[in-house]
Amino acid sequence: MKHQPLTLMQTAIMVVLAVALAACGSAAALAVSGDSAGSTNSAAPTALSVSANTAGASDSGTSAARLNLNTASADDFLTVPGVGSRMVREFMEYRPYTTLLQFRREIGKYVDAAQVAAYEQYVFVPVDVNQADTETLKQLPGVDDAIAAELIAGRPYASNDAFLTRLATTISAAQLDTAKTYLVTQ
Repeated sequence: MKHQPLTLMQTAIMVVLAVALAACGSAAALAVSGDSAGSTNSAAPTALSVSANTAGASDSGTSAARLNLNTASADDFLTVPGVGSRMVREFMEYRPYTTLLQFRREIGKYVDAAQVAAYEQYVFVPVDVNQADTETLKQLPGVDDAIAAELIAGRPYASNDAFLTRLATTISAAQLDTAKTYLVTQ
């Protein structure tokens, strides 16, 4: 695999992350610098296109898209910082993911909670509007515990559109556009 050179900004971000992770005594620092579980890719994705494998930018305004844990390819996963061939196998082994808690539990067998949280910045579990738990709903931009509780209380939803109509009363239009890309197709 041909590696592309890192930009100055990507290099600076990786250094800051490595120092922060090392200061926390986190095993995730190993993943940033490379580990024995397989080669890792430390270049952060800068802009992935929205497709069946990705969801739109986060509510923080970044242009990076998140990867759908159930449909992303091995090559897609290798774009996630700290993910090597071993973690790609683990990500794919536990498919299909139905909740974010399932992802945390399964991947947490191999890395610590801080690294799992770092992975979550780049991946998502598709949201089934009538089945998703609070943590899975909180992947949607702008959704917090209170909004997730309201969405759960409003079930069942006749369709994704009915869910999005309800969600639109609590988040911005831009966040709603992104949230659409996280939903399981019905």
